[in-house]
Amino acid sequence: MQVVLAAVIAPLVVATVAGLVLLWPSEAPPTRADDLGSASARGSVVSVEECGRGQAGCRARVAVSAGEGAGSEVDAFVPFGPGAPEVEVGDDLILSYVGQAPPGERYSFQDFDRRQPLLWLSGLFVVAVVLLSRWRGVASLVSLGFSLLVLTTFTLPAIVGGGPPLPIAIVTAATIMVVTLYLSHGVTTRTSVAMVGTLLALVLIGVVGSVFTRLGDFTGLGDEGSQYIAAVASGIDLSGLLLAGLVIGALGVLDDVTVTQAAAVWELADAEPSATRRSVFARAMRIGRSHAASTVNTLVLAYVGATLPLLLIFSVIELPFGVAVSQELVAQEIVRGLVGGLGILAAIPLTTAIASVAAVVRTGAEREDRPAG
Repeated sequence: MQVVLAAVIAPLVVATVAGLVLLWPSEAPPTRADDLGSASARGSVVSVEECGRGQAGCRARVAVSAGEGAGSEVDAFVPFGPGAPEVEVGDDLILSYVGQAPPGERYSFQDFDRRQPLLWLSGLFVVAVVLLSRWRGVASLVSLGFSLLVLTTFTLPAIVGGGPPLPIAIVTAATIMVVTLYLSHGVTTRTSVAMVGTLLALVLIGVVGSVFTRLGDFTGLGDEGSQYIAAVASGIDLSGLLLAGLVIGALGVLDDVTVTQAAAVWELADAEPSATRRSVFARAMRIGRSHAASTVNTLVLAYVGATLPLLLIFSVIELPFGVAVSQELVAQEIVRGLVGGLGILAAIPLTTAIASVAAVVRTGAEREDRPAG
């Protein structure tokens, strides 16, 4: 069985490396972002003028710490009125800067600078992972860092450079899958089984997703972010980008499902050495069905939650449900949820079947590669 797994995984690794080489981004082509004439700056609010019935002022005095005008204090327009974010002294802001504007009108509020609370939350997350999982937790954090590194150094620059989003997403998923699975769970037969199950499910997701994004005539312009991308970088295939996001988004859930299912098969086989492959498969599938039910529900709810504000708008204006779900921004989340769910439903029996063959040794020879702890 190890020979069969190696025969599957070795070409996958070679193809992944070849894909990285072929699709690695060269110098990114110029975009139209610079034509918008804006830059950014960060700083802390020193004072706020009052304007408009006691609402936060029309202007704030900001001590700029980074970006355009660093080291100086500038006046910046800030939002005011009902529903506007309240800017107070001491708030950290991200400012837009337009150099062509008249002096005193070049800076305006873009958003709050949330780096500090995000760093605190990240630190809390790291501590919790290490305390619970110890060295396994450290390995998982390294895996997470590697995933982010691949996305920022390869995936995003390659897509911005005009590369085909779906092949880039496939290479990204394969790279992350190979490195993080082995790093987090060890170089074992069990991990290899989970990898093969994940790979087969990703292939299914790519095929089904491609079919239904075409049948649904998705343009990829359903949200403001995609429209902005189209404005500043017209060479990006937005419909392909939608499909790429579907593949990468499903990877994390599939990793969890396949690793858990392979582990369940191994434990069942070790608990009853005389069990047949068929009985181990049947028992593991009972575990897998429960896991699938909860995971699919979680995945669909996560995608639906992303469109909740829009669904609320449709409800307020009393748009018929059939029309509402046909809107691209809602429909693309439905497709993501359902296609990802199909991938999970396929991954469980596939992984269980492969793991049952690999874990059950009828000759009575000792099973290898059961990692400690």
